[in-house]
Amino acid sequence: RDAQESRGLGDVYKRQIVYQIKIIARQNKIAQLREDFSYAMIHDMKTPLSSITMCTSFLHSGRLDDKPEMKEKYFTIVENEADHLLALTNKILTLSKLENHKLEMNKKKISFEPIIEDLKEKFITKSDKPIHFTIDLKAKEVYVDEEFFKELMSNLIDNAIKYSKKSIEIKISSHYDDKYTIIKIYDNGMGISEKDQRTIFDKFERASATKRTKFGGATGFGLGLNYVYQVIEAHEGKIYVNSIEGDFTEFTLFIPKIMEEL
Repeated sequence: RDAQESRGLGDVYKRQIVYQIKIIARQNKIAQLREDFSYAMIHDMKTPLSSITMCTSFLHSGRLDDKPEMKEKYFTIVENEADHLLALTNKILTLSKLENHKLEMNKKKISFEPIIEDLKEKFITKSDKPIHFTIDLKAKEVYVDEEFFKELMSNLIDNAIKYSKKSIEIKISSHYDDKYTIIKIYDNGMGISEKDQRTIFDKFERASATKRTKFGGATGFGLGLNYVYQVIEAHEGKIYVNSIEGDFTEFTLFIPKIMEEL
């Protein structure tokens, strides 16, 4: 009996040790992800800061005073890079508030089509790749916080363009079921592996970072999809991804309909 008790205690100690090792391994992984995230964030902010410093130096030197077109170009670069940094800062602050449930959603029924048309024109205008949009909106209205919804859709379209091939096909569709407005965003980009699909919405995760760099070095450090996930959560909705690596990606959003209609 003593021997059995001894073996039993030994098994308990072994399980405790294994459990502690798993906790330490997980903590180390989280620490590494945070370190990678911090490095990527600093790197991503360094580029616009460098551009702003360089442009303001040229403008301050007076060498562009007799070149109004070049001067205007440098002013535009400074404005664009400053806007980029401000948007990045606001996104980080918003994510922090969303995670701590300190940000209220001002939800109302809005027309979906004008938002998509505005985003379509915006991305076609600024993209250096040919983009073809296919829009099929059977659901014309959606019950959301308008500003957060615009940013959410902008992030998904921007993602499709960043991780795309030379010619981009984006399909946006919507329809209703009994409880939800269902929105699908499809692209013919490089796709996402099954393994990465399990982590793409994590705050510190950059799915297939090495492959993305190889295919064209898209910038960013993984806030976009986490932002999308947090906003959908704040709307009490759901988001799913379906993708085949090297072929396509499709995000499906389930956004609850207005309560009076349920």
